[in-house]
Amino acid sequence: MTASRRLAAVQAPVISVISRWIAETPGTISLGQGVVSYGPPREVVDAAHRFGETIEEHSYGPIEGEPDLLEAIEHKLARENGVVVRPHSCVFVTAGCNLAFVHAMLAILDSGDEVILLAPYYFNHEMAVQMIGGRVVSVPTRTDHQIDLDAIRAAITPRTRAVVTVSPNNPTGAVYDEASLRALNALCAERGVFHVHDETYEYFTYGSAVHFSPGSIDGAPAHTISLYSFSKAFGMAGWRVGYLVAPAALEEPLGKIQDTSLICATIVSQRAAVAALRIGRAYVTPHLQVLDRMRRRVHDALSAAGMPCDAPEALGAFYSFPRVRTRLDDMTLAERLIREHRVAVVPGSAFGATGGCTIRVSYGALDEATVAEGVGRLVTGLRALAAHA
Repeated sequence: MTASRRLAAVQAPVISVISRWIAETPGTISLGQGVVSYGPPREVVDAAHRFGETIEEHSYGPIEGEPDLLEAIEHKLARENGVVVRPHSCVFVTAGCNLAFVHAMLAILDSGDEVILLAPYYFNHEMAVQMIGGRVVSVPTRTDHQIDLDAIRAAITPRTRAVVTVSPNNPTGAVYDEASLRALNALCAERGVFHVHDETYEYFTYGSAVHFSPGSIDGAPAHTISLYSFSKAFGMAGWRVGYLVAPAALEEPLGKIQDTSLICATIVSQRAAVAALRIGRAYVTPHLQVLDRMRRRVHDALSAAGMPCDAPEALGAFYSFPRVRTRLDDMTLAERLIREHRVAVVPGSAFGATGGCTIRVSYGALDEATVAEGVGRLVTGLRALAAHA
């Protein structure tokens, strides 16, 4: 008895591998997993505490989401993203943004269909496409991690069903400019493919970087799927709430998928999400000031060590993605950094990066003092391992 051959071809979740090495090396500082160091607003916790007073609250809810949350999401999208849901789009609340992506792929792909991912890409997107029988077509971004429209155009074939973008980006931190996203969205419309845009890190921009939602473009709702999350901005990773905005033509297939895989997102988490949206972006702003300081500290330390990242004004999210001069492969480098220098990062190959050794450095999950210590260990370790490779 064996597992499916399709699943056997999917990479193992790299975060689990890194976490095992960390557990085997006490005292390791993790610059690996992409989470924030703060928890949700007090109002979110209070909403959860009030939940369960009526018997109806313990039953199933509507498959698309609780009415109060859907209303709050529509107001948020119109106010902050310029995305108008009705009548051309629909919203489904899911158990996190990863599930929103899986549902989107299930709704649009047949076996063997192609999905273009911009490398380096979010590894769970690759895994999801492969798990459901799609084929990933990896298209490199430019050297500054921005969109290469000509390369995408050349990669589109009759089997292409979607182009996926993530901005602000995981793993590079790049923020795609409005003009490039508009041009890509127009290309997708012209070629009859979906533009799937992940906006998980929409609030995490710094300096001159500006977030833009392609779903706000005139005519975009017919071919644009937008993904959102409560995990990062509101410190609600464990609550598992996300949502997608999709063309109205996908409402029926998405309903079938949701009813089969989830029925509905957890009701208590949906009530908490309503409370989060009532507070909104204002909750994130003070945390951005701290993240911005850590971002610059990481950038300066890596640059001083000869591993420059993108210009600090061009970044978002809470990641840096430096290229390391070493003859070691990035998985070996990551393991030795943990076991010999007690600092964890994620190897770039997990994100589809090629052409040398790269690593993702995440600075969102720790306080400033711990990030400073971790980056010091990282620089020391990289210098040592580069010298002896």
